[in-house]
Amino acid sequence: MTAGKDGGGEVPDKTAKAPTVAELFDSGNESESPSDDDDDGGGLEDFIRGLVGLKLGSRGEDGQGEDDLVDTSQPLLSSFDLVGVAEYIRREKCENVIVLAGAGISVSAGIPDFRSPGSGLYSKLQQYGLPHPEAIFEMGFFRNNPEPFYTLAQELFPGDRYQPTTAHYFIKLLHEKGILLRCFTQNIDSLETQAGLPREKLVAAHGNFDSATCIDTGKKVPIDEVERAIFSDDFGWKQLKHKHGGLVKPDIVFFGEQLPHQFFKLAEEDFPKCDLLIVMGTSLVVQPFASLIGRVSQMTPRLLINREKVGTYSKRRVGYSSPGMAQYGFRFDKSNYRDALFLGDCDDGCAALSRSLGWEEDLNALAVAGRAR
Repeated sequence: MTAGKDGGGEVPDKTAKAPTVAELFDSGNESESPSDDDDDGGGLEDFIRGLVGLKLGSRGEDGQGEDDLVDTSQPLLSSFDLVGVAEYIRREKCENVIVLAGAGISVSAGIPDFRSPGSGLYSKLQQYGLPHPEAIFEMGFFRNNPEPFYTLAQELFPGDRYQPTTAHYFIKLLHEKGILLRCFTQNIDSLETQAGLPREKLVAAHGNFDSATCIDTGKKVPIDEVERAIFSDDFGWKQLKHKHGGLVKPDIVFFGEQLPHQFFKLAEEDFPKCDLLIVMGTSLVVQPFASLIGRVSQMTPRLLINREKVGTYSKRRVGYSSPGMAQYGFRFDKSNYRDALFLGDCDDGCAALSRSLGWEEDLNALAVAGRAR
């Protein structure tokens, strides 16, 4: 690391390793102003900003990138709603749509999200006496007390009891129409591929249950064996540990672990090509995933389908910003020229957008065929 005072904080060495989840996790409110002693920058947040910029393509300290000096006086959308987005897709003949998906697209499948008060998984974890909810996904806690994770894994493990939702089939429909460049998902349930999306079209930013590894030997373990251990009273995690020489964990990303290489590689390749960004069912508080909304061109429209507004723009003092939000968050105010909003369930938003595009029958056919398998 080298010190840099031009914009405040440290500038990461270009030989720095990819950031870990622990380094990049941010559970705070991105719209909050920093305290007075933050004015000089520095600390973990500056490190995060610099490292994410290094990996995903940074913008200048004045908030300007090479495409930032564009004319934003003319709106890119005829209206900042689903009708306007549908009209844009037809008019511009979009062919490089990127979807950012969070837990909200799987709620109607019966999989609880993490943060909803009362019903979210974090709320249900109190019975385990965790020091904090996120501890169940921390490697140190898992090594010392793996049983809570294996118990929770019964709720999370994909299988016949969970079926893809309308939102999952809408992502598949974008692929069928030939306009989906990639889906970046925070979800570990693999429902995108269960809906028929090709694996090469999906980036599971936080991993999933498609594979498993012994954390002590580094050897791969058949996932069906791990599934049997999770759900069987006779062949549990202790037997699995004894057989493979260490604890076995599905390849989901824990706090403190490196994110998949594909996340950084494809983010760098894909986002400059993106001609429409669709964000669905995410709180946009976990980095570096949240910062992806700032990786598209200033001339690329963005659509948020969510139960509430998230990731909104907020001006911070002395030019200080956290990745993606303070400078490139959604603008749903009078300065808006490209951001569309649908407030409601993801399934309803995807169905409504399909209707506006004249794709309603296609979406229904995909869902019927998928559920019949």
